[in-house]
Amino acid sequence: MNMIGTGLIGFGASGRTFHAPVIHAVPGMRLAAVLQRSGDDAAKLYPDARLVRSVEEMLALPEVSLVVIATPNTSHYPLARQCLLAGKHVVVDKPFTTTLKEAEELIKLAAECKRLITVYQNSRWHGDFLTVHKLIASGTLGKLARYEAHFDRFRPQLRPGAWREGSGPGSGLLFDLGPHLIDQALLLFGNPESLTADIRRERAGAVADDAFDGVLHYGEFRALLGASMLAASPGPRFLLYGTHGSFVKYGADPQAEALKLGEIPGGDRWGEEPEAMWGKLSLAKQDAIAIEQVPTQPGDYRSYYANVRDAILSKATLDVTPQQALNVMYALELAHESSRRGFTDEWGSSFELLAVVAI
Repeated sequence: MNMIGTGLIGFGASGRTFHAPVIHAVPGMRLAAVLQRSGDDAAKLYPDARLVRSVEEMLALPEVSLVVIATPNTSHYPLARQCLLAGKHVVVDKPFTTTLKEAEELIKLAAECKRLITVYQNSRWHGDFLTVHKLIASGTLGKLARYEAHFDRFRPQLRPGAWREGSGPGSGLLFDLGPHLIDQALLLFGNPESLTADIRRERAGAVADDAFDGVLHYGEFRALLGASMLAASPGPRFLLYGTHGSFVKYGADPQAEALKLGEIPGGDRWGEEPEAMWGKLSLAKQDAIAIEQVPTQPGDYRSYYANVRDAILSKATLDVTPQQALNVMYALELAHESSRRGFTDEWGSSFELLAVVAI
């Protein structure tokens, strides 16, 4: 198998936890280099990968054909642009960029350079989302009336010095967790007719948004998305209502916690969820409601990088396309505009034409 030499820019929480171990575990991919500005943690954990100290040093390595950018949000655009111009394929951690304009420019440049560019939407390979996707596709719930998806946490204290909680571009909870929720909803239901959002600060002293609620309007159907940092007792991760019944799922995908504990993806049990965490399906049966547990499908972040590998080798089409990355950025900007104005904003048809031209 052709090996995809991969360079990782950034070895903070994201690069160390969500990228390096996943890349390392995917057949046909080799973590060839890691850019860590100071320290040698990367070299100790991945001794076969070259430790570099600058972007220029990384881009000069002929064995690196793919670069993964896992750095603060404001650096995504300039780093991705630099990598594309150096002839590298690029994966950017979410959010893709901090503005729609930056996203459009990167996609145009990737097309001109004939290089792959995509965003790390690993939440598509969460076991709970895979289960919800399969349940909706099966039609078991009948005609859907309501879909809810939430990322709720309990962190009442601010983190001093955390760039995600600062006042700069691309900071705040919407840009942190919103891309996952939006991408999942758009994958399931397509682009909405309109969008309503309420983006706010709930914790004392917060300068960046730390809570949001959004509604994607699809005729009579609604997709509700939300996140909070003050959920000491989180509600359902997913909630679906349909004409035949409903589905409710609590808890978080186990992969993130396993990676934080230093586990490397692999083995027959990776991504499996204990039975106690399975979702509950309630279906109308004559004059009664029958309740059953639905086994959660195993999640696997490796599937994301396996697809990137195959797309680079022209063996598969890209799962997370530039168009989809652009759609999420558009939704983020539309959400901010809706919240600022207090209005429901239409999903502009002119954007679709712009997106096609950009690609």
